[in-house]
Amino acid sequence: MKDYIIPTWLMSRPMKYTVKQLQVDFPDDFACLDWLVQHLHPNGIICPKCKEATKHYKVRGRRSYVCSKCRNHFYPLAGTIFHKSRTSLTDWFHAIYIMSTNKSGTSARQIQREIGVTYKTAWRMMHQIRSMMGNQDVKLEDEVEVDETYVHPNTFKRSSARRRYGHDARRTGEILFGAVQRGGSVKIWHVRSSGVRVLRPLIQTNVKQGTVIHSDGWGAYRTLSYHGYSHKTTNHSIGEYYTPDSYTQNIENVWSHFKRGIKGVYRHVNAGYLQLYANEFAWRYNHRQHQVLFWHLLTDVTSPSVSSFSQQQRVASYARPASAYQKTAF
Repeated sequence: MKDYIIPTWLMSRPMKYTVKQLQVDFPDDFACLDWLVQHLHPNGIICPKCKEATKHYKVRGRRSYVCSKCRNHFYPLAGTIFHKSRTSLTDWFHAIYIMSTNKSGTSARQIQREIGVTYKTAWRMMHQIRSMMGNQDVKLEDEVEVDETYVHPNTFKRSSARRRYGHDARRTGEILFGAVQRGGSVKIWHVRSSGVRVLRPLIQTNVKQGTVIHSDGWGAYRTLSYHGYSHKTTNHSIGEYYTPDSYTQNIENVWSHFKRGIKGVYRHVNAGYLQLYANEFAWRYNHRQHQVLFWHLLTDVTSPSVSSFSQQQRVASYARPASAYQKTAF
C-alpha cells in the first residue's frame, strides 16, 4: 500500500484522480482493508481484551485480524457501511468513486453495469453511501438564505402523473426546506409542512442568533425578527427577486441543481428516501471547492461514529412515511 494515500492533506490538493489510479492503489480487498485499518486506527489496533495497542495479524480468508497476545479477533469493518456486507471491498470503493465524481448523480443501473453486481445490491450500496452524507452539525452564521421548495410530479407534461396525483402541487408534492450560508455550506431537510411550527425550530437549531436571514415573503419567516435574527425579504409575488439589500439566488441555485439532477438521472424518487437524495446533493455543494471528492467521501463513510442514520438525517418527526404507491416524479 502506498503511503501517500493515508495523509489527509492530499484530500484538498489540486489534482486528478482517475479510475486507473484507483485500481493501482486498491487492486484487491486486502489493499482496501489495509487502508481502512490504517485510517481508522493510525496508532495501531487497540485490543479490547488487552486494553492496549498490540500487534495484530491478518486472518487468511477472513476480513479480520487476530491479536498476537490474547488471540482475540478484531473486525475492522464493524461500525462502517461495509459491516456484514459480502460485496467485494473493491466494488465498494469503485461505487464510492463513481458517486463522488459524477456531479449530477449516478443511477443504480449505472453502478450495476460498471461493477457487475445486481441492481438490488447496487441500490443498497448507494443508499448506504448516501446515509453518510448527512447535514453537518455546525451552525450557519453571517448571512443565510432560507427557502422551501415543492418536489412534485410534472402534471403539465405527464398525463399518467396528472391522473395519479392531481394538479395541486402543495397537496401532493413533497416539501424540502433548505438553508445556505453565503460562501459556505447548505443544509436540506425533507419536512412534512412548510408552516412556521416546522420551519422556525429548524432555523433556530441550525442558524446562530444574530445572523442575517434572507428569504422570500412566505409567512413562516415573518416572526424571525422576534427571535434574534435580522430578517430581510424579497417579494416574489410582485416579480421582485433581487434588491440591493436582499436576494435568495444561492438557495434557488441549490434547488435548480437538485431538481435537474433528479429529473435527468433518477427520474423517480420514493418519498421515503428523498432525504437521502437531498443529502447527496447537499454534500456535493458543501465540497464544491475540492477537485477530488473521492478522498473526502471515503474518509466520511468509514468513520464509525457516523456509520448509522443520525436523527438529523432521518428527520423522523417531519419526513412523510414511505408508501408502496407514493413516488416523486420530476
